[in-house]
Amino acid sequence: MTQVTFEDLVAEHRRELLVHCYRLLGSVTDAEDVLQEALLAAWRGLDGFEGRSSLRSWLYRIATNRCLNALRDRGRRIPSEPQPPFQPPEPSRRTHVTWLQPYPDALLEHVPDADRGPEARYGAREDIELAFIAALQRLTPRQAAVLVLCDVLGYPLGEVAPMLDTTPTAIKGLLQRARGAIERHRDPAGEAPPAPGSTRERQVVERFAEAFAGNDFDTLVSLLTDEAWLAMPPAPHEYHGVAAIISFLRTSAAWRVSQRLRIRLRPTRMNGQPAFVSHLVGDGTERPGGLVVLTLAGDRLSGMTLFLHDI
Repeated sequence: MTQVTFEDLVAEHRRELLVHCYRLLGSVTDAEDVLQEALLAAWRGLDGFEGRSSLRSWLYRIATNRCLNALRDRGRRIPSEPQPPFQPPEPSRRTHVTWLQPYPDALLEHVPDADRGPEARYGAREDIELAFIAALQRLTPRQAAVLVLCDVLGYPLGEVAPMLDTTPTAIKGLLQRARGAIERHRDPAGEAPPAPGSTRERQVVERFAEAFAGNDFDTLVSLLTDEAWLAMPPAPHEYHGVAAIISFLRTSAAWRVSQRLRIRLRPTRMNGQPAFVSHLVGDGTERPGGLVVLTLAGDRLSGMTLFLHDI
């Protein structure tokens, strides 16, 4: 089979396979690298594909094992911890999941949802949210792989077992442990977020943007749920609760004021969530500030993730 023919054969699966690798690795950069390795391995091994499973399942098997091999052999690419230009408040806690990257919504287009099996327990929106991806990173690699294959993609235990060269009994045990672990690492279920692109979502997001850029802390306080959190990869700092979050935001804002800088926000979407690209503007200059991804609960914010360039 020629390379062109193979590309045509896998084209319809490429985007969903990239999402799959991203779920397991937490990094778009690593997911792209591992997917290229997986597709090369599939091309080289295509003559050995016997059709006992669908081509899609065969590709998922290869991609999953390439992710597991990469984590075993190379480990995580741990980014260096950024040094903020000011002394931040003491964080509520520190996380080791500093490699987390956002996933652009543009890459989610044309990813099929209808192909999920009947065993799937997560919806298409929930299983790409940053909080879910971050929780997956806290599982063991095999636990995460089993959870994604079974509960996200809906594969039955009997199909997942040969994908990972083990038995259905072993998969069942891994799945039970994975389900328990991910619930411990996820936020308690709260009010559902507004529908993407809805007037309700837009109103919440616009209120946040105006308050965040204008250092309106009273409005920010009113927008945060009591259990809200703030994370800032690749820094390990996490702030939990309204008081801790506002303390950090005030400190950051005070530094910007001292430097005669203001924030300019441009709306975008990441991980199916509203987001902003931020720039720092002042004295005729403009430089990247980072990316702000919002986690909504009803008309309020239950979480903020600041992907740092400059705070």
